[in-house]
Amino acid sequence: MTNTEQYRQKMQRRQEVQRQRLEERQEEKGLIIVHTGEGKGKTTAALGMVLRSLGHGYKVAIIQFIKGAWEPAEKAAFQAWGDQLIFRAMGEGFTWDTQDRERDTANAQAAWELGLSLLKDRQINLVLFDEINIALKLGYLSMSEVLKGLAEKPESTHAILTGRGAMPELIAQADLVTEMKLIKHPFREQGIKAQAGIEF
Repeated sequence: MTNTEQYRQKMQRRQEVQRQRLEERQEEKGLIIVHTGEGKGKTTAALGMVLRSLGHGYKVAIIQFIKGAWEPAEKAAFQAWGDQLIFRAMGEGFTWDTQDRERDTANAQAAWELGLSLLKDRQINLVLFDEINIALKLGYLSMSEVLKGLAEKPESTHAILTGRGAMPELIAQADLVTEMKLIKHPFREQGIKAQAGIEF
């Protein structure tokens, strides 16, 4: 048997396995998705899902915790989607900039309340809670309250929660968890500053 024939047989077996897997998986449900870890790309991956949902014609909401003292570039990029997308940057920037725990807590709680109301709106297919893991880790939000809100979302609605340091309780409740691992970063290794289009 030639290498070409062996390869063709191998790919035919893989094709059959994949076909069977697809046939066995017919259930659909709204997912709880967590993007966490020390590496870059958590928000970027979530925004990719947002873009995919918008492309399918679904209504989407983005609530940004922490961010908000500046206008994020992604907000400008998504403005073209009009009423199909709700985008709210609710924070005041990095916690080391505000240096006011009460204000940071109040902003996070306001962001959660708005996000929760959007999560319960059956017309919205996906809600992104960007950097909520930071707010949970710092104690600005109650984990039990967030888990309860996620458990009560409509069956078909997806929720994405991003930020480093995702708590074990959230990971346990999630359907899909991805950890971004930091291998190398130009800011740390080369002293290169954060750049437009890459970090913000």
